[in-house]
Amino acid sequence: MKKLTETQLISKFVHWKLIMIYLVVLLGVSIVLTTAIGPVYVPPLEIIALLGDKLHLCEISSISHETIIFRIRLPRIILGLLVGLSLATAGTTLQGLFKNPMADPYIIGIASGAAVGAVLAITFIPSFFSIYTVPIMAVVGAMFATFLVYTIAQVRGRIQVDTLLLTGIAVSLFFGAILSFMMFRHSHDLAGIFFWTMGGFWLANWTQVQILVLPVLVCFFLIYIFAKDLNAMLLGEETAQTLGINVENVKRIMLVLSACITAAAVAFVGTIGFVGLIIPHITRSLVGPDHRILFPASALVGGIFLMWTDALARLLGEMPVGIITAFFGAPFFIYLLRTRKSGYGSM
Repeated sequence: MKKLTETQLISKFVHWKLIMIYLVVLLGVSIVLTTAIGPVYVPPLEIIALLGDKLHLCEISSISHETIIFRIRLPRIILGLLVGLSLATAGTTLQGLFKNPMADPYIIGIASGAAVGAVLAITFIPSFFSIYTVPIMAVVGAMFATFLVYTIAQVRGRIQVDTLLLTGIAVSLFFGAILSFMMFRHSHDLAGIFFWTMGGFWLANWTQVQILVLPVLVCFFLIYIFAKDLNAMLLGEETAQTLGINVENVKRIMLVLSACITAAAVAFVGTIGFVGLIIPHITRSLVGPDHRILFPASALVGGIFLMWTDALARLLGEMPVGIITAFFGAPFFIYLLRTRKSGYGSM
């Protein structure tokens, strides 16, 4: 670990502060602009006026597009922000835990487990109850997948990170096979299953936002508490243990929290791939591997990214967002394979 001088520490802090300010400003601009985009164009000044009125910063008599802005687009955009934040945070956590830039919630089976749980609800539970059962079953599926991966990978009470990653890939493939089998056997539910597995924000509403915001923020702050522990683990598990960190305990907690925040993300919108892969990697190239800044920066970048991909989906005739993220993510994954180095990051 490099010892930084006082001047270097101050410079680093200022750099981090500027990046966070830029990202917060970009987030605000993105919320306004993505709200304006859609089949019906809404002037950004009208959006700002409505937001100011709702926040009691100003008073306006009437807005012609209030229903479109507040009841259709804003819930969708805020939900996209929360989902992007969740997937980027989970990806950052898993990449730091595995010390591997190609780790994400989909590769280790968490998202596949959530998909199977949701599809079970779509297939076997009456549609009247699906608004409640689909997200609940998605959470159950994600937690079961995490438990399965952890149990299989555990040897003599210890978890080898490489073994855990390979086990996750195997479990993900297994759940993928279950998903394909269910799509084949229950063709009458194929449309619902297909659109859920592609991911999208068509049904977004304020109720979903209210349900999602608390677990997402709680999971994020719990994960952030372990930022220093993950920093130490980047130096090696033995080094982390000498610093007084219970490495196995941190692994367990990080896996459970990653599963929870991923399950919360996909519960209402379906599986949206590659956000947890590309966003942490891009953000790490901007701010470095220190998780104290990497977590909040990745969360903001992930939210902004998913807001804009959903805006693009609206312009393309309500295309599933998962298709658009795959167009970005698949080439990026190939790029990682071609340029991957033996080291992950140094503090």
